[in-house]
Amino acid sequence: MSRPATSPSATPPAERAPLPDVLRGLALLGILCVNAQDFAGYAEWTQHGVDWGAQIVIDLLLNGKFISVFAMLFGAGAFTLLERGSRGLLLRRLAVLLVVGTLHYVLVWHGDIIANYAVVGVALVLLEQARPRLLVLVGVLSGVGWVLSFVGSVGGLVGSRRLPEVVSAGQSSLDILSARAHQVLPALGSVVGFDGFWLLALFCFGGALYRSGVLWWPEQHRPALKWLLALGLGVGLPLNLLLAFFNTQSAYSAEVWGLLARLVGGLGLALAYIGGVGLLTASGKLGGLTWFAASGRLALSNYLAQSLIMTTVFYPYGLNLYGHWGAFRALLLALALGLAQVWASNLYLRRFSTGPAEWLIRKLVYGWR
Repeated sequence: MSRPATSPSATPPAERAPLPDVLRGLALLGILCVNAQDFAGYAEWTQHGVDWGAQIVIDLLLNGKFISVFAMLFGAGAFTLLERGSRGLLLRRLAVLLVVGTLHYVLVWHGDIIANYAVVGVALVLLEQARPRLLVLVGVLSGVGWVLSFVGSVGGLVGSRRLPEVVSAGQSSLDILSARAHQVLPALGSVVGFDGFWLLALFCFGGALYRSGVLWWPEQHRPALKWLLALGLGVGLPLNLLLAFFNTQSAYSAEVWGLLARLVGGLGLALAYIGGVGLLTASGKLGGLTWFAASGRLALSNYLAQSLIMTTVFYPYGLNLYGHWGAFRALLLALALGLAQVWASNLYLRRFSTGPAEWLIRKLVYGWR
């Protein structure tokens, strides 16, 4: 399996490694299930019955895990661009993504991650020639630095986190857009200031996975994948059990340490997921998971579509269900929408080679010729 050709056109399916696309498709589904809480407006861990059970599933298996997988794959993609066209190509793409993410925040949903990734991703140009071991070292140092700063000033850091968007039945779409337009720059600065070093760590880990060949040739890296699986489970499972416990507590300290457990434990299980799916890929046993490769190839289009559909369902200018659904129904809707996107993506790629958002980004980055 060769790496993609250095061309502005979409990479042909025959030249694509399946593992990154499958992981990206799975990550999109997991992220949607977690984001359903914000879209639906239900209060975390105030649920009962099946809603309480759904919250446990989200915390133990999804929350913080798939967003970490997605961020690592973003880092892998950034280093792909550095190899294709050096710093200029990456910086152009990041500039375009910053604009797209900002518009997504203002016009659709306040939970955008694209702009955050674009801003933090600029730091990767300083690591253009870095080898896998250096990237791992920088990632570890960046992650440890974030943890130490978190522990040293938890009050200020937790206070800088972006709060869930609260909408009411009387709000018009113009009211919501106006509020977001005033919040977009402060929110971007707050989230990047809080998560910047953590995101950089994830980007570096993803770059190391790319440059070591683990993502492209998993069959040649079975020992590394087994190590990721074992390390991820050993770190991730205990921390995610702690996360579930902290989220049942009402004390401020529980919120603080729950956030730390979510991020670090999320990274642990994210590595385990990469290791597990990588071993299945290496053994040719992906089975039905291969369907997720299509949604992974259309990641940006699917991500934007998720926001459009979910806000239409829950916000006042749509079906106005915000605050009326609990965790269970919101999770079922997210699973249904995410799996429908997997099916639709496979159908779409039978005729087209790239998604509409991916096509637009490519034209803006490489030019219209």
